[in-house]
Amino acid sequence: MMKNYNKSLMAMALFSALTLSACGDGKDGQDGAPGTPGTPGTPGTPGAPAGSTVSYVDSAADVTFEIQPADINVAGSGTFAIKFKAMGKTPQGKTVPFTGLDMVSLYSVTVKENTSGDGAPLQWVNNAMTQGLGSSMYCTLTGTYTSRGRTGNACTMVEDASEPGTYTGTWTHDGAAPIMNPNDDLNATHRFFMRAYNIKDSEGNSVSGKVLSDRLDFVPATGELVADTGKDTVTVEACMNCHGNQDGHIAKIRAHGNYENPENCITCHNPDNQPSEEQLAEGWVFDFGAMIHRIHAGHHISDYLSGEAKEYFGEIGFPGELSECTSCHNNGDSWEQNLYRQACKGCHINVNYDTGEGHSEFSLVQTNDTQCKNCHGAGGLSPAVVHNVGKRAEYANLFKIEAQTATVTDPTPGDGKKTLTVTAKITMNGAPVADGTVLSDYMTSTTRGMLIGNIDANGSVTALNGTSAAISITSGATLAGGILTNSKEFDETKLTGTVYVTAEVQVCADKGAVVKCRDGAGTALEGLEFGVDHGLANSAPLTYFNLDDPSGATVVARMDDPSRITIDEAKCNGCHQNLTHIKGTHGVTEFTQCMNCHNENTGMSFHSTVQYDTGTVDVDGNRIFATVPGLTFGQRDLVTVAHRFHSGNWDAGRSIPAIYRDKDMKLNGFPGVENDCSACHQDNAKFFAADGGLTSGKRAVLVGSNYVTPVAEACRACHEHSDDAALAHFKSMGAIVASDAATSKDLPVESCATCHAEGKEFGVDKMHAN
Repeated sequence: MMKNYNKSLMAMALFSALTLSACGDGKDGQDGAPGTPGTPGTPGTPGAPAGSTVSYVDSAADVTFEIQPADINVAGSGTFAIKFKAMGKTPQGKTVPFTGLDMVSLYSVTVKENTSGDGAPLQWVNNAMTQGLGSSMYCTLTGTYTSRGRTGNACTMVEDASEPGTYTGTWTHDGAAPIMNPNDDLNATHRFFMRAYNIKDSEGNSVSGKVLSDRLDFVPATGELVADTGKDTVTVEACMNCHGNQDGHIAKIRAHGNYENPENCITCHNPDNQPSEEQLAEGWVFDFGAMIHRIHAGHHISDYLSGEAKEYFGEIGFPGELSECTSCHNNGDSWEQNLYRQACKGCHINVNYDTGEGHSEFSLVQTNDTQCKNCHGAGGLSPAVVHNVGKRAEYANLFKIEAQTATVTDPTPGDGKKTLTVTAKITMNGAPVADGTVLSDYMTSTTRGMLIGNIDANGSVTALNGTSAAISITSGATLAGGILTNSKEFDETKLTGTVYVTAEVQVCADKGAVVKCRDGAGTALEGLEFGVDHGLANSAPLTYFNLDDPSGATVVARMDDPSRITIDEAKCNGCHQNLTHIKGTHGVTEFTQCMNCHNENTGMSFHSTVQYDTGTVDVDGNRIFATVPGLTFGQRDLVTVAHRFHSGNWDAGRSIPAIYRDKDMKLNGFPGVENDCSACHQDNAKFFAADGGLTSGKRAVLVGSNYVTPVAEACRACHEHSDDAALAHFKSMGAIVASDAATSKDLPVESCATCHAEGKEFGVDKMHAN
């Protein structure tokens, strides 16, 4: 054991000595000297910084195009060429070059003077369509296209590798590019725009809507930009008054999505686009002016409707007055200067120019349009005069009722009744109404008169006589020196505190003057300019009186307090032109007149049920409407009535409503986007007050003889799914609904604002964003 141990020690010592001997100079085993450096390689091209380009967007409006006349040659018989830049918006809102376009279409039209004697003096010519080559031209990466089952040649589009987002296009095929019209006038105004295809969002889904460039109006011969083409007599803003605004284009028309901008529509809807013989037999017309007139008048095709025609045009009800040309023609005077038969016939559907039938009392035969101006160019038969264009507001002052006094007397003390006497100054055609004038002879409806009601401390109104006039201006009234006086007995509890006085009277007018509607025998007169259905409303300024103290303070009605109003009356008139048109023989022009009947204290409704079109007809061919089970309304507050009607939650008891739901609960008849609150309400309106209640201050709504809370009542007016689950949700938020209505109007504030106030996760501003 000892020997082995000693041998091990000796071996270790010998190993150590050998190791030290090998490293004796301290250099062996180290790395050698560095070699000569190699030649540096060529630097690579730096990559673009992150976010400097984009290849997807959230919406069609996030893509824009930069096109200059100097960079395109798309007119005449030269060599086709195009260069443009595409820009896209990043998720952070920054605008950067858009890369990866693979397909666009190009549209080119020219303004042409029309010397044929038929049609508009100036016409749009589609430079592809006039050659029978379609309506536009494609550009793709391959120089060919496939679309709607068709294939063909396209311009070849290339993205500039050194300038991302910049694209050029050339025509590499035999013959001229389709939009190059050899007969084109290069000194005339041209319009050019593009559409891009296959644009995706961040998740790879196609973006909603068509991606369109702005229009480029220019003169090819000079490259000069054109501000006024002389042909754009209808602007997109006019269309948006009814159809809504979504990302700068018209929000809702059923045919072509966001192509619908009148400046774009003319690309296809022009005289070169002629219907087939079969379509002509049905009354189709594609030229824009005539087509739009017919559509809005409900006359686009014949009464024998079927299929697509009926779906698009069969049941259009224009919400305003067809004779108010400037509702749409808000850009120049061409509507009264460019007179041609086809446009006029859009509304005057019964005129036969070949036979003269319906064309004046002389049955004038009109073989072309050259003679139209002889009668209609100026004077009493001009469009401006015969259509009373722009005269509605002016004419309202032709019949004016201004309350002067409101006093209370007690002829029989102790009987619980008192008498209210009202005096009003009445002027007609600018002068005090003459003594002995029979006012009923001038009225379209003799049941209209003075509207009077109480105002409580909160500004809530209650009409003295429900939904009827409180005091007549005809029966029992006296006229002396232009002052009308009339009295009526009411329950004494009503004749106290602040009352409002206004009126709603509609009269007939002719050539800018109030005239009689009927003769002395009560027979209605014919040929009046507005007629019985569209009479002229009176002007009746809202006036307040303190019945307890004539010199004391009065309370302002909530509907007359701007701080408590979210509706925009001007927006309503933007689509309807005037409230008189909406309400038939009612002479109302302002919401302060409407409030007399349509307030939270009128606990009844003439349209209590909701009905929908079943899609079936009876044996006589009449459409059958069915009632939505369990969905009823028992009040006519203006908020609920307006919401209900415009969202199609109405009944068909009197007639088929202009707006209604079908069996799939799809909305029919409303020209805009149904959840676009800004269509009627003020921009950036706040619907909820600080305490969670409504900005209006309304805290209870009378239904029958009991009260419900107002927020849920307003919401369910639009939400046709107001079923048991919806009602349970309303009640969980503290709502008092009709099934458990309260006997007192002192109700708690609902908790709806907790989730649905503006700025909240489920706020109305988010949930109703169109």
